[in-house]
Amino acid sequence: MGQSDKSSTVYYLEMLDIGQLQPKDSPPGLDITMVDPPAFETNRDFYREVGAKWGWTDRLVWSDQQWADYVSRPELQTWIACVDGESAGYFELEAQEPGDVEIIYFGLLDQYINRGLGGAMLTEAIRRAWSFGGARRVWLHTCTEDHPAALANYRRRGFELYDTKRE
Repeated sequence: MGQSDKSSTVYYLEMLDIGQLQPKDSPPGLDITMVDPPAFETNRDFYREVGAKWGWTDRLVWSDQQWADYVSRPELQTWIACVDGESAGYFELEAQEPGDVEIIYFGLLDQYINRGLGGAMLTEAIRRAWSFGGARRVWLHTCTEDHPAALANYRRRGFELYDTKRE
């Protein structure tokens, strides 16, 4: 989610059962792999590149050590989406108590936006979230500063809105 001087609406969405997933088929050439072992440079660089367009700023001040501490936690997984071998986007999953898994960050690099990848990538993020950390609930939040199609994509994949806040 972005941060700026203007107010935004934050949408909180959840999925309480994997049966709610409305999958979108992956296009040819899409491959999603976990970053293992964790590499803070991967998370830092994707955060900067993906988030630049959407005003992601809160982690820009992190030191390399803060990034390394963040990605080395066992409750965090980072996944990279590639198209025909080229990095296209990423997502972070965080296992939380009691049985929640949050999709912390999710996004495509600018040159891969509007190419029909978001729904397929989100489908894979949801599947991986459900298989991570004994998930009983998968959740995320987005806001009006994120990609205009983000909320609709989340809802099309089966997430249900459970809270809305003005910030």
